[in-house]
Amino acid sequence: METRTAMEEMPVEADGEENNREQSGGAEAAVGGAASEGDGRSPSSSDSESDEEGAEKIQIETLGQQLQENPLNYEAHVQYIQCLRKLGDVEKLRQARESMNHYFPLNPKMWQEWTKDEVSLTADCEGFREIEKLYDRGVHEYLSVPLWCDYIEFVQEYDSLVSECSPAGVSKMRTLFERALTAAGLHATEGHKIWDAYREFEQAIFLTIDESNGEEKVKQAQRIRTLFHRQLSVPLSNLRSTLIDYKIWEADQGNAIDVHSEFEGVPSNIVSAYQKALEMYNARASYEEQMASHDASDVDRLQNFVNYVKFEESFGDPARVQVIYERAVAEYPVSSDLWLGFTRYLDRTLKVSNTVIDVYSRATRNCTWVGELWICYLLALERMSAPEKNLKTVFEQAIQCSFPSFKEYLDLFLTRVDGLRRRISSEVKEDTLDYSLIRETFQRAVDYLSPQVVSLDDLLHLHAYWARLEASLGNDFVAARGVWESLIKKSGSLLDVWKGYITMEIGYNHVNDARSIYKRCYSKRFQGTGSEDICHSWLRFEREYGTLDDFDLAVKKVTPRLQEIAIFKAQQESKSSSFSNQNNLVSNASQKRKSNKTFGDKQPPAKKRKDAASKPLEASHRDPASTAENINNDKTDDTQAVTFHGTIGGKPIEEDAGDSKSNTNKPFYTDRCTVFVSNLSLEATEQHLKDFFLDCGGVSAIRILRDKFNGRSRGLAYVDFSDEEHLATAVAKNRQKLLGKKLSIARSDPREGQRKSFSDNISSRGRGRGGRFRSDRKSPGEASGSAVKDERGRADRPARKVTFAAPRAVTKPLGWSRREESKIDDETPEKPKSNDEFREMFLKK
Repeated sequence: METRTAMEEMPVEADGEENNREQSGGAEAAVGGAASEGDGRSPSSSDSESDEEGAEKIQIETLGQQLQENPLNYEAHVQYIQCLRKLGDVEKLRQARESMNHYFPLNPKMWQEWTKDEVSLTADCEGFREIEKLYDRGVHEYLSVPLWCDYIEFVQEYDSLVSECSPAGVSKMRTLFERALTAAGLHATEGHKIWDAYREFEQAIFLTIDESNGEEKVKQAQRIRTLFHRQLSVPLSNLRSTLIDYKIWEADQGNAIDVHSEFEGVPSNIVSAYQKALEMYNARASYEEQMASHDASDVDRLQNFVNYVKFEESFGDPARVQVIYERAVAEYPVSSDLWLGFTRYLDRTLKVSNTVIDVYSRATRNCTWVGELWICYLLALERMSAPEKNLKTVFEQAIQCSFPSFKEYLDLFLTRVDGLRRRISSEVKEDTLDYSLIRETFQRAVDYLSPQVVSLDDLLHLHAYWARLEASLGNDFVAARGVWESLIKKSGSLLDVWKGYITMEIGYNHVNDARSIYKRCYSKRFQGTGSEDICHSWLRFEREYGTLDDFDLAVKKVTPRLQEIAIFKAQQESKSSSFSNQNNLVSNASQKRKSNKTFGDKQPPAKKRKDAASKPLEASHRDPASTAENINNDKTDDTQAVTFHGTIGGKPIEEDAGDSKSNTNKPFYTDRCTVFVSNLSLEATEQHLKDFFLDCGGVSAIRILRDKFNGRSRGLAYVDFSDEEHLATAVAKNRQKLLGKKLSIARSDPREGQRKSFSDNISSRGRGRGGRFRSDRKSPGEASGSAVKDERGRADRPARKVTFAAPRAVTKPLGWSRREESKIDDETPEKPKSNDEFREMFLKK
């Protein structure tokens, strides 16, 4: 990197820079319009430029509208500024830059463009002050050596006090140089530019001192020598050339030093510091080369920064670690891991409040979505004893940000409460602090966070903390109880909520109040063993705090409740055992049906018709599982009726077991993945239920049970789900409210219907769209004394013929009369034919 070696070159370079600004004017900065091309432009060229300008104005209007709708659109800000800069609209350009900087930090390149544009437009002293403020803002946001160099050159060129070398101007420049060295002097590859500019400035001052003023000249020479010594002790990339410049300067001062020898004539302490600095730079050279490589990907470069930071941390020099972090975040400003690592390091090692607060401020502006940064920012402000105004401002900014999880919002609220509690409890209190701030923060947290978005443990902790502070810090026990009561209204089905309430009362020795809470909750139904636990907890409480009468009363209350719970559990275990046995029975029947379907002979058509006609009756006798499905199907829709269509004695019949309407189009439900909802509001519709279970997902059907006469809801419903996972999520919403009523949600168990079906008369119920039935009516061809055979196999009754399942060829034809029937009865009854005989008879036809 080529450096300047004489102060005399500085005005020439400044003039050259100014000439470049004048030449580029509107072409580079595009401020004040495009550079004039002359008066002899062709009409076609003018039309083309006019069209482009019109298109740019339309684009500017579009981008402006986008930013009004969404001021956090970073890319829209950048494009808007570029378009305005090209068009030359100075006022709008300033406003656009200020607006973007209000929401986002500007990168160094944007600051350089802004300052150069303003320099080209400003000629007065007031304008100089404004540009100087712009440079101050720019170097504050990111570490940029080029921006610092521009800042230094600008002050040297445009500040009259500096250009006149007045004491005030010289002092101002030295202060600016020291600021620049503190910020970027340790930059291994570019920091030497600031050092070189500093030395050149001091050498120019040395030349302005009159020879007669020997004391001042010696003092200035020593200042330059000190600068050389400082630079030679810093691991920079141009150490060797700096050593050569130093020896030449010492020789010019008349000191005995060999320019051609490496160290001859150089003080030993300078040689030692130089060698150490050179060794340090060589150890870091590999990291610098990797970062300077243009072939490395962003991931590799970022990882190299992380490795570089770890390397510097191993040496324990906070200033060097800070510079590497500053270089890293300047190149990757939205890397939350870098900012978190940076701030954590400063919290551990650096106790300079201004530096720490400044880094947190920049971190939260770059990564607004990281809740941990905001939380640590609040803690750092409290650590530095910042006023309440600053803490409140940062908290309000944080709460407006979008965090990826509600847990981060909860932590932010709790951090704010923690800080208020500590400062209110401390001996040194601020006038603006009051407990109402804590109550207000808690209330905002509860309003913002609901049981649906945070875990119940977190919600319980929030309310417990609030109630404790209301009692201890606010001295308002009524308010503390109100906190618990509000939580009970939301989550009263949770045992831990009641236990927390009781624990608070016992902690303050409010025994009677704790007993009242036990009386309110001992009979409630809690998940798992909670119902038993609360009963036993009450008994332990009375043993430790109550009188004998109190204990006896508790025993009297909880004993029936515990017995009730024991009976319920025994019933559940019995049902579980019965269900296991029933499953084995159904499984065996299913295997038997499968084995009966393995016939190899093809049945004739008549046989098929006979089997089809008799299939419903056979199913009712042989298939308990299908019977259970029948019963369950009836259960799922109370408006569904069972009908049978067939013929008896050659006449069509329709026997209705419920509604007179046909169920041919009724869907078939198995309730294999269904929840049963009760205590449903009578105003609730299918859409209400669909919205209620929307967060569960997987809803495939919703059936509200209605009265079959007036069609009104009965407050019951079945909701089908696509799989077990969605079903479990739905059951977990038990006891939540819909339209002001707490729903009771449980899994629908059709297997309960299976178990019941084996004790009922299974032929008395229909299935699906017709199916089985039982008829007590006699057909015209039956003898008066005949009866239907008992379906349980009892043979103590006279049997009658069953003709509905017989082939049509052997049923009584139309016109069959009792007279013909009596003739047949007088004759010897024909021997019943077998299936094979029927088959042969049909084949002959």
